[in-house]
Amino acid sequence: MTTTTTTTTTTTTTTKADQRRRRIEACLLGTAVGDALGLPCEGLPPLIIARRFLPLDRYRLLGPWGFVSDDTEQSALVTQSLCGHDDDSGDSGDAAVVTAFRRALLGWFWRLPFGVGLATVRAALRLTLGLKRSGVSSAGNGAAMRSMVLGAAIDDAPRRRRLATALARVTHTDPRAIAAAVFVADVAAGDQRAVANVSEPALRAALERASQLAEEQVDVGIGAAALGTSGFVLHSVPFAWFCLNRFGACFEAVRRAIEGGGDTDSNAAIVGGWVGALHPDEVPFDLCEQLVGGPFGPRHLRALARACADHAPAPPYAWPVAMLRNLALYPVVLAHGFRRLLP
Repeated sequence: MTTTTTTTTTTTTTTKADQRRRRIEACLLGTAVGDALGLPCEGLPPLIIARRFLPLDRYRLLGPWGFVSDDTEQSALVTQSLCGHDDDSGDSGDAAVVTAFRRALLGWFWRLPFGVGLATVRAALRLTLGLKRSGVSSAGNGAAMRSMVLGAAIDDAPRRRRLATALARVTHTDPRAIAAAVFVADVAAGDQRAVANVSEPALRAALERASQLAEEQVDVGIGAAALGTSGFVLHSVPFAWFCLNRFGACFEAVRRAIEGGGDTDSNAAIVGGWVGALHPDEVPFDLCEQLVGGPFGPRHLRALARACADHAPAPPYAWPVAMLRNLALYPVVLAHGFRRLLP
């Protein structure tokens, strides 16, 4: 009898760990696919996207391969910082996660990634100078775009919200950016009261408006025009919320987020992370396998998910390779940007 009970308990624990790993993995891969699909369309209006980039069934930056940007890479840094810290680590453990993230973000920044937001650049420079308070007063979406994985990895709501707040403050100190990061994590965790829990008035109003538009079943173009799709956090997060509610937790919502134009890689990355965390089977396997390998590629993201779920040390990646890849991609991104200006 004792043996049976022990075996059942072990099996239950293993199953829960497997489910957690699967959710983290799908969240990271969903973020990456949304990011890579949206990257070529960043900054473009919906009409140009419709004319040049639809259907959104393949990557269009360089051949058939998907390249991720800072949205995926910072999400991976958050996951890396969670690795090795168990769920009951308390305040000291939370501080260790934040310290690990500050260190990881600084190293990542000096490998010269492309597409980094101004607030993150300023925060990284402050980290370089050794300033304890690195965050800057910005309501950009940089903190929100990397928070989905917290919802996939952390079931305990108070700890999830504490960490989302603390990690947001590493780069963004504006209350709207912090509240958005917490909200994004809560949605990924499946919190049905995510909007009701938002106390920041401007974000709460924008999210309620997004919910109303989704309920009215308006077209994505109308939703984009009403809510905004820029990198301003009161635009991007409510628009992502609109897409999730309007089209459901499926990958169609990711594609529609890109059709709305604006900050397409971040908006699609947020929706993709939500979809992966909530419904892992919805992340398209073929697009995952077409993501460029190496640092922050699909193999590395899967290894990160396993380590995070098992409370194991984060897997290493070759930083010289990451830096060389970044440098090689700069002319590709610039050439693509120039090509988009052509009629």
